[in-house]
Order: sequence, then structure tokens, then C-alpha cells
Amino acid sequence: MTYILFEDAGKLAAGRVLSQAETSMQVELPSGKRQKIKASQALLPFGAPDPEELLAWAQAQQDGIDLDLLWEFAPHDEFSFSLIADDYYGGKPTPQQKAAVLLRLHGAPHYFQRRGKGQFRKASQETVQAALVAIARKQAQQRQIEEDAHALVQGRCPDSIGAKLYTLLFKPDRNSLEYRALALAVKQSGQGALQLLRQAGAIGSPWHFHMQRFLLEHFPKGTGFPEVPLPEADAEGLPLAAVKAFSIDDSATTEIDDALSVQPVDGGGLRVGIHIAAPALALLRDSAWDQAARARMSTVYMPGDKITMLPDDLVTLFTLAEGSSPPAVSIYFTLDASLAIVAHETCIERVPIVANLRHDLLDDQVTEESLNRAVPSQTYPFASELAHLWRIAQKLKAGREAVRGRPERAGGVDYTFRVTGLEPNEATARVAIVPRRRGSPLDLIVAELMILANATWGGWLAELGLPAIYRSQSGMGINLRTRMGTKPAPHQGLGVPQYCWCTSPLRRYTDLLNQSQIIAAVRHGRAALLGAPYKPKDAQLYAIVGAFEDAYKAYAEFQNGMERYWTLRYLQQESITEGQASVMRDGLVRVEGLPLVLQALGAQDLPRGTGVRVQFGQADLITLEQPCKVVEVLQDRGTAAGVPISAEEPAEEEDTPALVTGLHLAVDEGEVEVELESGTDAQATAGTTTSAA
Repeated sequence: MTYILFEDAGKLAAGRVLSQAETSMQVELPSGKRQKIKASQALLPFGAPDPEELLAWAQAQQDGIDLDLLWEFAPHDEFSFSLIADDYYGGKPTPQQKAAVLLRLHGAPHYFQRRGKGQFRKASQETVQAALVAIARKQAQQRQIEEDAHALVQGRCPDSIGAKLYTLLFKPDRNSLEYRALALAVKQSGQGALQLLRQAGAIGSPWHFHMQRFLLEHFPKGTGFPEVPLPEADAEGLPLAAVKAFSIDDSATTEIDDALSVQPVDGGGLRVGIHIAAPALALLRDSAWDQAARARMSTVYMPGDKITMLPDDLVTLFTLAEGSSPPAVSIYFTLDASLAIVAHETCIERVPIVANLRHDLLDDQVTEESLNRAVPSQTYPFASELAHLWRIAQKLKAGREAVRGRPERAGGVDYTFRVTGLEPNEATARVAIVPRRRGSPLDLIVAELMILANATWGGWLAELGLPAIYRSQSGMGINLRTRMGTKPAPHQGLGVPQYCWCTSPLRRYTDLLNQSQIIAAVRHGRAALLGAPYKPKDAQLYAIVGAFEDAYKAYAEFQNGMERYWTLRYLQQESITEGQASVMRDGLVRVEGLPLVLQALGAQDLPRGTGVRVQFGQADLITLEQPCKVVEVLQDRGTAAGVPISAEEPAEEEDTPALVTGLHLAVDEGEVEVELESGTDAQATAGTTTSAA
């Protein structure tokens, strides 16, 4: 015996026998590698031809061996491959012929079951027929995969891929035929999946593309709410507050969470009420609607639309709408004649809402000058109350800035997006981007009083030992970090000893949860810990903190991305090809008059604050990339978006832009992955507002 054909790890191999023992042998493969095999692995000894020639001949001949014929005359009991080779070839077959039969049997498990050491047993007729059907189906599927891949390479999108386009891109089944066809097309063409699909005309609407990407990730079951009864909003037993409250929001706001009231008190002081809608009175912990709100964590905002945390019918029960007296959690601050806070109290009551004031209708009238003039000369509503609140807000801000150690940066611009005609065809929609000066008097009034309420309630809950969800901030410049947790800690940016979100319970789940803790504090006082929905070290509380942070970040990135999309649409809509901008850092520029930060060619060596004129290329509304280059330097030093910049001044957290560099799809070795390179929109304008049509 010179050579041996043997089985190794389920495969057939052949080599020259170097030595042989009773239970094993040493074999040298054609590659020169030496291998020790067991005697039970040896199947066919032969003297000629050499192993490579034998295997090559057998491999070439095996496909011509009729499997059906082999199966027909094979015995029903176990048999050796040598036996069936004798029957098939007649007489004494050569080693090559035996090897060919062995390869054929070995490669047809649907016809013949391996039983060890060259032994086989033929499968039942039913098994063979089922296997043949499966093989035919797989062959047809492979042909379909190859045909669809070829169509994509040729610039045509098969219907099967078009029907599953967004699921395929963002939540793919990697075993699906459509996925495998796309992977094959990418491999054959050498192009990216996104490029192939766009060339094939598969992506008709960039807006739909971005929406589906977000919805499939965060709302895979759709944006509808569960079919469960609305909670009972039984407020008849609550006292009616003796105030005339009013809210201050944008005209598009429907979830009105907060309202204000002002009353004079003896001695020249004031009693200021901050009234917060009270859905936590009805949305008890782990109830169906509490779980629905917890699943979303927040309302999702985008230009032209929003996905609310709570359904409209439920919001209507609690929103602070003009002419209603909804239940509210109110905190009253008593101020002396110098506007110093001397006391505060919290109560649960019904609050008469006399008016819903709107920023966009009053900002031009309620100015610093008008608020500082004699009240009788003003014609806008609640002039006296707003004048008082303006002075209070200024005092509160000054106090916070003293704690911060530096004043807050003044000025800046927020932008409101108004989209019309989004339905039924996004392609014909129009967008208006309305700039609004940040820190207007109405802004300052609302912001300062909400900070006051959130900081005060956070301190009160901590005093009572009730856990809540807090926001804290520490660090400087690029090391400034905002964190969420269940224990109070200073918020450096705001200049308050603790801060917990409590004033938007219709829009944020953290506020809804914190409000439930406040309600327990009002009802039970020092014994509130016994009746509070959440106790210290509650595992669910920690889980909510993590889930909220993830959802809130994802929603903010989506909002920023959609605002960037509509900003690029605005450039196209208005045929804007050039604009003025201010250099930020690392080659970034902030376009003046728009919420847009871009990487600009030619800006990388210019100092921060330099004014430039930039030219825009053709935007890509799917990747959200906007080519931009500096065509003229206007000044050496200047302002960014109207705000003087000092190189020595530390950057605020909100001034750090997150630049969109585009969406990319990668297919590698049959794997398609969706990757967003570096987050979302590069709008470095904090507090950007979004308005629905």
C-alpha cells in the first residue's frame, strides 16, 4: 500500500503512507504536510495513480454518475461504497472509479446517509423527494438573487426590493433573498448600497427616507397608541385657585404645560404662581397610560410634525387651555417689596386659565423698553403682570449668574420652522425659517420662573428624602458635562444647587415621574416616603434614567437632522447659492441667518470669528451633506451669528456643534450595515424650536 484515501473532518483527502501501526498511520499530503490519522479514517488504499491525479479524475467524473440509478439498485441495508462501485461499473472498478463513486455518495446526503468508514444507507423515497424539492427551491432562489443583483447593477430596482426597501436598509433580515441580492450587487459592482439604490430610482423621497429610518428604529410598531380607556381626570374635588393665570408659548404649541399668575400682597410684595398641568394625578405608576408614556419617554419634534408622548385626547384633559380650569400642581412664591423670595408653598388645585399668550404674536410688542415704561401705556394683555415678572426674572438671572461666576452669553438666534403642504406630497412642501432673538423678555420670564420651580421642587423632594430624576452639570469648556441621576447635585451652567425637570409633564416622562413624587409630597408631607410611587434605590427608577437619556438623545438627533434637511431644502427652494458666515473652529462656519453649520473648504486656517462669504454646492438631501467653500474673507475678526466671540471666553455646552457628515451604507462580504458617521445636525443653536404647519 503506497497511498490512502481517507476522511478528515467530514472531507475526503488522499496522501502517501509514510508509516503504519495497528490503529493509526502517518500520511504525507500532496502539499507536503504530514498528518497522523486513525485506521478507522482510512477508506481506500491504492498504489496508482498519485493522490492528486486520482482526486482530480474522480472529481471530474463524479457529476456524470446517475444518483437516481445508484439509489435504485442500492440495497436497503447498509452498504460499502466499494460494493456499489462494483455494481455500477461492473467487474472490478479501478481506484479512480471507486473514488468517484465515493465522492458522489459523500456529496449526496439527501440520497444516501453516511454511516461511518465508507458505509452508507439510502434514504427513503419520501426523504429524497422532499430533498429534491428543497434543492430546486434553493436553486430558484439563487437564480432570483442573481437576477435581482444584476438588475440593481444595471440601474433597475426589482419590485421585491422596492417593497422592502426601508426594512432592508434599516432593520434587515440578513437571511432574506432581498438582502442577499443587495449584498451580491454591492460585491459585483464595487459601489455602495446607497449609491446602487439611488441609481436604480428606489429612493423617491428623501424626507420619507429619513422618517422611515427613525420610525423603524424607535417606533417599529407604529406611532399609534394602545386601545385602552382614557384615565379619569376627576378634579371636581380640588379647590379652585383664586388667580387669573396665563400661559406663554408659541402658536403651534398644543401641549401647554405651564402657566403663570401674579397677585399683590400686603406690604408691597407679590405672590407669583407657577402652575403646571397635572397628568400625574391620573397616570398612576405602571398603569396602561403610564407605560405608554414610558415607552416613548418624550414628545418627538420635527419641522412640520411631531409624535406626542401622550395622545391628543389625553392631552386635552390636562392641557392648560384658555377658558378652562384644569387640574394643576402649583407652586406659589411670596416676594417682599424688594422682590426677595420669603416663602413658597405647593398645592394641588384647579387653575382658571384666562389666556394663552403667544410668542410669535407678542414678541414685537413685549420689549424691554415697553416693560420698563409706565404700565398704563401698554396695550398688550397682562401688561402689569408681565412687568412684575420681567423685574423678577432679571433678579433671578442676576442671582444665578453670581453663582455661576460669569454672566450668561447674551444674544444668539433661535429658529422656528414652519412647513406647509407636507401632505399629501412632501416634494411640493414649502418651508419658512423664521429667526427669533434668543433671550427675548417673554423667553426670559418663562425660563427663569421654570428654573426657579424646578430647582425649588428638586430641593424640597431631597429634603423629604424622596427620590427624583435630577439633572446636574459640572466641568468647564469642552469638559462641561450634563448628567442625569436620582440624587441632587449642583447644576453649574444654571447656577442652582439642584435641578430636576418638573414643568413639562405632558411632553417629558421625567417630568411626569417627578410630578408624581411632588403630588405625594403635597398629600403626605413628612410621611410622603411611605406613599410615594418611587422609593429610594428603586431599580425601575435607574432603568428609566438610562432609557430616557437614550431616547432623548436619539429624538434630539432626529430633530436636528430633520431641521438640517429642511434648511437644505430652504436653500434649494429660495435658490440660495451664496451667503455670509462666521468661522467657528476646525474649518467649520456658521451661516448667518440660518441654523446651519458647515465644513467649509478654505476656512480651516482662518481665526475664529472671521467673517467670510461662502458658496454652496449641490446639497445631498439623503446624506444631508452640503458642499461649501470660502470665496471671500470679509473681516479678520468679527461675530458669529451676531454674537461677539472672544478667544479667551470658554464655550458654552450648547455652542459645540455636532456636524452631520452623511449617511453611509456598507456591504462587505454579504453584510449590509447602516452607519451614521458622526451624529446629527451641525446646528450649534441651542433651544431651536419647531413649528408644525
